[in-house]
Amino acid sequence: MRCVVTGATGYIGGRLAPRLAAEGHEVRCVVRTPEKMRDVPWAAQVEIVRGDVLDEESMRRACQGADVLFYLVHSLSESGFAAVDRQAAMISAQAAREAGVSRIVYLGGMHPEGLDHTELSEHLASRAEVGEIFLRSGVPTVVLQAAVILGSGSASFEMLRYLTERLPVMLTPSWVHHRVQPIAIRDVLHYLVRAVTVPPEVNRTFDIGGPDVLTYLQMMEGFAEVAELPPRTMLPVPVLTPRLSSHWVNLVTPVPRSTAVPLIDSLIHEVVAHEHDIDRFIPPPEGGLTDFRGAVTLALQRIRNGQVETRWSGANASYAPADPLPSDPSWAGGSVYTDIRERPSTASVEQVWHVVTGIGGERGWYSFPLGWWARGVLDRLAGGVGLRRGRRDADSLKVGDALDWWRVEECVDEHAPGDVRAGLDLAEGERLLRLRAEMKAPGLAWLELRVAPAGTGSRYRQRAIFFPHGLAGHAYWWVIAPFHVLVFGGMERRIVAAAERVERGEDPDPPSGALARLRDRRTRRDAERARPAVVRCAPRT
Repeated sequence: MRCVVTGATGYIGGRLAPRLAAEGHEVRCVVRTPEKMRDVPWAAQVEIVRGDVLDEESMRRACQGADVLFYLVHSLSESGFAAVDRQAAMISAQAAREAGVSRIVYLGGMHPEGLDHTELSEHLASRAEVGEIFLRSGVPTVVLQAAVILGSGSASFEMLRYLTERLPVMLTPSWVHHRVQPIAIRDVLHYLVRAVTVPPEVNRTFDIGGPDVLTYLQMMEGFAEVAELPPRTMLPVPVLTPRLSSHWVNLVTPVPRSTAVPLIDSLIHEVVAHEHDIDRFIPPPEGGLTDFRGAVTLALQRIRNGQVETRWSGANASYAPADPLPSDPSWAGGSVYTDIRERPSTASVEQVWHVVTGIGGERGWYSFPLGWWARGVLDRLAGGVGLRRGRRDADSLKVGDALDWWRVEECVDEHAPGDVRAGLDLAEGERLLRLRAEMKAPGLAWLELRVAPAGTGSRYRQRAIFFPHGLAGHAYWWVIAPFHVLVFGGMERRIVAAAERVERGEDPDPPSGALARLRDRRTRRDAERARPAVVRCAPRT
């Protein structure tokens, strides 16, 4: 079918559009800034048009020839969002009706049955109003109503995640005891994709939710167990209102107060599905709906693997050509610490890459050897792998190799398949080594080393990435931050210098100071021991 997707740069739309295309549908994405879609991996599979749900003419053009309109936009973080959403829905509904669209699909918010708009939070009331506008539009509409959506990068999930990770002792307001029926993002996408198959005479709302009904408190406790955090201590505080809670969320999590307010306001009611009629028209996904623990596990795996497709802030982020692809670990959101360094080199790409792929093991890490050694010792004492594993091969690396306390996650040279290079957003001639840390640390760490052509030489780019785990993770980063100049600054300078010396036909300096000299003394000592003994006999007198 010919599908129009509004909000394709947002959290839901950015995941729905490629799935619709994969199902064989013709997909037209309506976005205010098409340039934001330039580096999206699936951009070539869809038609991208410039448009705005508040612009009548652009919506008429977007809906021409379409069968289905997916409406996935909102003005949640804007002042007076309810009025803006009302106007946008009326413009879009009219455009769909005039263009002869046969189906509108809208994702709204679940709310208690029997309450009128005056009894709902402003956020839920606005969502309900938008759904009613579409249901009265004259175009058959499916309104899917969901509560908390659990998925890597979703605002609801990040709020839950950071509150639980960062606060071992928590002041809990009364709303955390209200029941919620969360749903995994994969199940939301399942219902959205298959909503195009609902019979044309159907024009109504459907509640969609996962198999578990939990309080928000139980969700935090469950998250802590799945994430293997110590049990959280909860201290009830009845005077902590949703508005005060939003300041607390703003302080502790990456979710800003403008987004936290409507999210928390939605939790002052119990949001549990009061019907499951959707099953009559769309069967559940194969294997059934994902339970809470399964959804959290999948989301955390995505974050740890740097495979976050979209993030809640994507729709509000300003466009910049240097924005990373969704496969980039920094899109996992929130508190991601980085140390980025670049340096031009007169050496060729091949020579710098040779030094990069020869790093570690006996050659060391080209910086502050005593620091690396001490950290390795501490890691061993803590039960980690330390720096003793070395390398599989002195001169080559492959994905999966152990490299001291790192694991090779990506090693992409000029011979890598085109689809691999394209998926990593590598420039022409650029090469990438990505290492994932396996040392003991209160968080997850990566080290990326890139080499790209630059004029007659090359450019070396180095990025350390750290995902903190709880308060200890944040403290860990800031404690070691003063040493970054020695560790990462030294790597940047010495890797480039070593490549340039080899390029000139010189021997590179030992990559490490005191430890390298110690290793050289051991080498000479071993050589002396291996020499045949020479016995000198004095003449008899």
